[in-house]
Amino acid sequence: MHTSSSSPIVPAAAGWSRRRWLQGLGGATLAASGALRLAWAQGPGMRGRCVVVMLRGALDGLAAVPAPGDPQWAALRGPLAEGAEAPLALDGFFALHPALRGLHGWYGSGELLVVHAVASPYRERSHFDAQQLLESGGERPFALSTGWIGRALPPGAARAVALAPAMPLALRGSEDATTWTPTRRAAPDDDLAARVARLYAQDPVLAARWQQVRALPVAPLADRADAADMAGEGDAMAPNAQTSASPRAVGAGFAALATQAGRFLAEPQGPAVAWLELGGWDTHTQQGPRLQRQLAALDGGLLALRAALGPLWADTTVLVMTEFGRSARPNGSGGTDHGTAGVAFVAGGAVAGGRVLADWPGLSPAQLHEGRDLRPTTDLRSLQRALLARHLGTDETRLSREVLPGSPASARGLWREA
Repeated sequence: MHTSSSSPIVPAAAGWSRRRWLQGLGGATLAASGALRLAWAQGPGMRGRCVVVMLRGALDGLAAVPAPGDPQWAALRGPLAEGAEAPLALDGFFALHPALRGLHGWYGSGELLVVHAVASPYRERSHFDAQQLLESGGERPFALSTGWIGRALPPGAARAVALAPAMPLALRGSEDATTWTPTRRAAPDDDLAARVARLYAQDPVLAARWQQVRALPVAPLADRADAADMAGEGDAMAPNAQTSASPRAVGAGFAALATQAGRFLAEPQGPAVAWLELGGWDTHTQQGPRLQRQLAALDGGLLALRAALGPLWADTTVLVMTEFGRSARPNGSGGTDHGTAGVAFVAGGAVAGGRVLADWPGLSPAQLHEGRDLRPTTDLRSLQRALLARHLGTDETRLSREVLPGSPASARGLWREA
């Protein structure tokens, strides 16, 4: 739900900008549970919670999940095959980047499924087009103007929240999707709040909205500052931008957002879906140290999400995805360029993990896509379909016709139970 920005009586006092007020009113839909909680209940076929993490900028899947078991690996990757720390062994063929220690633990406990050589239908190398296609769920960029999650949300039976400064395309198309973002700015004092209440008293709609805003929990200042480093300033969320925040702030900020997402989902009548974003993966130069920080931030954030979910982790699924992979060979700047296939992670308490799911295409020159990229063998949409079918109860007919048109059947065997 979005609040119109055309209200003529938004106060601009005490450091609370018009933007902050509108954010507060928009965010009120989350905590406006007095009315919504009475009417909201899970629809038929719905279960648990799901979280989608969008890695903007294109993660190098061969760095996150190396394949030292491939005979071409060392020669192809060159200096990128070497690092200060050894990768974490998985199954004797694949390994995990050493910064992903938390995920490695999940792999060992059977709660992490790695899906390799995966890609959307997109075969070009534009971030903008690839993200539009990945979030819209269309068969080509800009064929659809709403998102695959937004179209799948059962009206009135499930809600979704994006921990992002703007509504992501993936959630558009549903009135039950909203956004939340932290702010560094202080909340209004009691005197200002009382004056606003008097101002709105004669308008039932605004008066009710004001009460909803006042009922919102206020995060501790430290949490808000950390999270704002990732979400409040916007640049780190831009599709192709590198974050301007410090590495420490990136990790803390994403962990703060992930924690808040877990808190929202863990509410008794909380949203069914949460959307998180982490930018900064466009590693054309100096990839090694940059990915070390980025992957550590991702790892820490996912651990924080799980901690905040508590017992709900048992029936929560997390899908981590990115717009495309990167070139298999390093470039001359110690980085990689835009590629094709990459890696996705599926994690959760019921996930049939402890495996790398891959129809491995190989890394010889003849096996690479266009002689330079990991060849895609798994359609990412099959994971998206499975996620929606399990958690939102979306049937296969709707998935094929409306939600993810032209996509292959849902991937099977992602969870321990059928």
